[in-house]
Amino acid sequence: MLGTDYPLLDIFWTMLEFFLFFVWIWLLITIYMDIFRSHDMGGGAKFLWVVLVLILPFLGAFIYLIVRGGSMHERAVQQAKAQESAFQDYVRQTAQSSSAADELAKLSDLKAKGAISDQEFEQAKAKILS
Repeated sequence: MLGTDYPLLDIFWTMLEFFLFFVWIWLLITIYMDIFRSHDMGGGAKFLWVVLVLILPFLGAFIYLIVRGGSMHERAVQQAKAQESAFQDYVRQTAQSSSAADELAKLSDLKAKGAISDQEFEQAKAKILS
């Protein structure tokens, strides 16, 4: 019954419309993210771009892509590099934050379990304390 009321071509057309709608939303989100990510524009220029894209969405988005679209990728790469660098700094800081007391506690635990001998314990303890 449904097949006779809604032909196959209409189903494909509806799917295409949904797809294009979601692509349009993704494009607008990307443009707004780029506007606010951009450090080479002042607040007034950002305001004007937001208003233009908000008031005239199609025309504003197309103008933005023509004027500033070439450098959108560069700004995205710069942000990704900055995030990666911040993450690596955090990992290095966290990995190096173990104190001598923590290391000695680990050593004494290994000695208590019998994983290392008294001589190995003393050598490692001297290395940590020096």
